[in-house]
This record gives sequence, structure tokens and C-alpha cells, in this order.
Amino acid sequence: MDTTETTHDLVVVANRLPVQASTDDDGATTWSRSPGGLVSALEPTLRGVDAVWVGWSGRHAPDPYSTDEWDGTLEPLPEGIGPCALDEVELTREEVDGFYEGFSNSALWPLYHDGIATASFHRHHWEPYLEVNRRFADRVAALAADGATVWVHDYQLQLVPRMLRDRRPDLTIGFFLHIPFPPPELFRQLPWRDEVLGGLLGSDLIGLQTDGDAANLLEAAWGLLGLTVEDDTVVVPDVVRASGSRRATVRTFPISIDADEYDAIARTSEAVEAAAEIRATLGNPKHVLLGVDRLDYTKGIDVRLTAYSELLAEGELPLGDTVLVQIATPSRENVDEYKRARDDIELIVGRAIGDHGLMGSPPIQYVHQPLDREELVAFYLAADVMLVTPYRDGMNLVCKEFVASRHDGDGALVLSEFAGAAAELVDAFLVNPFDADGVKAAVLEAVRADRTGLRSRMAAMRAQVFEHDGARWSRDFLASLEETRSTS
Repeated sequence: MDTTETTHDLVVVANRLPVQASTDDDGATTWSRSPGGLVSALEPTLRGVDAVWVGWSGRHAPDPYSTDEWDGTLEPLPEGIGPCALDEVELTREEVDGFYEGFSNSALWPLYHDGIATASFHRHHWEPYLEVNRRFADRVAALAADGATVWVHDYQLQLVPRMLRDRRPDLTIGFFLHIPFPPPELFRQLPWRDEVLGGLLGSDLIGLQTDGDAANLLEAAWGLLGLTVEDDTVVVPDVVRASGSRRATVRTFPISIDADEYDAIARTSEAVEAAAEIRATLGNPKHVLLGVDRLDYTKGIDVRLTAYSELLAEGELPLGDTVLVQIATPSRENVDEYKRARDDIELIVGRAIGDHGLMGSPPIQYVHQPLDREELVAFYLAADVMLVTPYRDGMNLVCKEFVASRHDGDGALVLSEFAGAAAELVDAFLVNPFDADGVKAAVLEAVRADRTGLRSRMAAMRAQVFEHDGARWSRDFLASLEETRSTS
């Protein structure tokens, strides 16, 4: 261990740092806290704790093999903008292309989402994934105090736990996977399945979103690696220990949001007025349907747009009475599958407007741009029905944001049964997104439901979201991780 480093008792490790940069017209860069759900969930835990967050800032380091002059460093990040100390892992554009755009999002992402899109397995993507994970592990090993707690996040860094254990066996290591873990019959397609699974099992505690995900991982450890599985633990060979083995615990920790924060924003006069303005801009229709997603092929945006278009064509939703607002935040636009998804969605939107649009009153409003949290809350308040129809999703926090924002007790949620949130929000109108007729029926049921029934459903969902918020999620995980110090 490099004793010249300032070390910390808690190290959070994620692909991205909890800050983001914006550049003005003069080229000046301003840094601010990221609005992401992970930041909000961890912030209460990080207050008053000796912690550091290790990650990539989103900016590209110059290529060290370039002929351009370069002193080997990026400008340091400003202090005081994150929830704790920050440490940047510098990545070149080429490394990001291979590690993130390549292996993480062209191989792991589609594979872990049930193969909805075809995964691409390339050695020239695996190699930068391996190298970047190694670099993260090196930084954490240098920054962690003796006996520190390390919490690694998500599919981009699945090799880090094992690498880190090899470097620092004194550490207590937790890992949380924010996306689904696939069934073993799908996971076995990955050429580097043993390395990835072994990387995860370097953890003392592995957290997953649902019981199904946890069962898949335990089955893979037994079926692919031949390891002994006892209840929720895996017996892992460990040459460092006198016993020759250690235990990795696998448990479910459904992630959530800062529900109080969304509720507080929704109660402001600005949010209420903005919601009324949104409905007025839409022509004050009887019903506003809303979708809010990253533009991703897993989100089922196409199925809800198609279902809605068919309901218009069949006269089930009279023209002019209902408007669907689809907010699709740009995402991974350099990846071919995402380009195709955008083209498909925009084609459906264009056809629906052309076939069913009235002069000055299109039946679909499509927004392909990012919105800040306050703007989103206004849309949540303006909506009568929220449509969350992913083909597969680890959790999906949008539906929880919608519920937390509805302090008025109104609103209906149509939710895919393949989103992790479906296990908690059982009072939503649950649908199979692969069943177009079923989606149509659920939309009509939500639109036509009586207000008393809707308010009862919303009250139950709000109770669930507020009781199981993001702060509780992080506390529960870290408490369970602490327990493994004596059992692993």
C-alpha cells in the first residue's frame, strides 16, 4: 500500500463520479453535482464519514501515444462539489470506446437484459475492460485505509472486487449490480463468463435488485464454476486464508430514491403552476399519458407508442381527448442499437401524428432532450397516467419518482412486470410489455378507472416508496456488509 496517499475508511467506486461538467461559449468549464439517483441515495450515508468516491469524470484524457504535446495530467477537479472527496480515474477516448461503449454497452448490457438486442463479444473490447477495471482496483487499493470498507457499483466494474481482494485482503468489499443478472443459460454465452463471475465473487457481499437476480447469480456460481452454495452464500476458494476458503453473500437490496425530495419539489408553487401550464399547452385534454425514459431499446418505448396509436385508430381513445407525452433522454448515441431504437421510435411518432393528428393538436408530443429534476416533477404532476413499460429493467426509478411526486394522491401507473419495481409497486396496473393487447387493455383500464380506486392504489404505492427510500437502501446494504466482517 502506498502510504504517501491520503487514505479513507469508506471508498465508493463507480464508473462515473457524482459530478458533471458544463462548458460555456467561451470554453470555460463549470462543475456541478450530478442529479443521478445513486448520488441522492448515498449522500445521507456519506455525510460526516471519511469517504472518497473513485470514478471517471466524463472528460477524456489525452492519448499518451499521441504526437501532441501533453504533460500527462488533466486539470484537477475543484473541491467541494461532490458529497465527499473525489478521485478521478483518467480514461482516454480510445479506452472509453472499448471499455464503456464496447464491452459494457455492446456486450454486457444487452446480455444482462435478456438478450433483447444481440450482444457483441469482441476481444478488442474485453482487453480495455480488463485494463480499466485493473486501473480502478489500483486506485482503490492506494486510497483505502487499513481495514476500510469498499462499495463497488455496477456492471462496468465487475472485475474490481477480485482484483482488489488480491491486492488488499484486509478490505471489506461490497458490490451492487444496478441492472439485472441474467439466467445462467444466457450468461454462459459470455466468453469471459468465468472471469466476470470470479470478479464478482471477490466481494464479501453482492447486492442485486430482485430475488430472481440473486437466484440467477447463485445458480451461475454453482452451475458454471462448480462452487458450493449454501442458502445465500457461495464458498469461494481463497489461498490467503488458513481455511483455504471464504464466503461471498448474495442478497437482494431494491434501490430507491430520495422520496422526500421529490415530494417537496412537487409541493412548491412553481411545480404546481408548471404542471398546469403543461396541460394548458397540450390543450387541456381529458387525459395526459406520460413516458419518461432514457432512449434505450430495453425501455419498451416502442410498445407503448404502438399500443397508444392502435387505441386511437380503434376509437377507444377519442381524438383530442388524450395526449401522450414521451420524454426520451438522449443516451449512448454512438452505439448502433441506440441509433436504430431512435429511428424506430421517431417513425412510430411520425406515423401517429400523420394518421391521427388534428390541426394544432397532435396526439403525441415527443421530447428528445434531457430535462432537469424540477421540470420532470412538473410533468409527473401534469400526467394522469404514467407509462413505464420496459422489456427488462433492473429497477426503474422513474416510476418511484412519479409516485413520490403525487402528493395530491391522484394518478395511475402502468408498469411492466419485468421491471424490478414491479415486486414493490404491486398496486400499479402491471403489464407484460411483449403483449401489445395487454398493454392496450391496461392503458384503457387506467384511463377509465374510478378516482376512488386510483387514490387507494396511489396511497399504497406512496407508503411503499416512502418507507423504503434511497437512504434506507444504502443503510441496509452497508449494515449487511459490516456483518460479513465476522462471517466471510
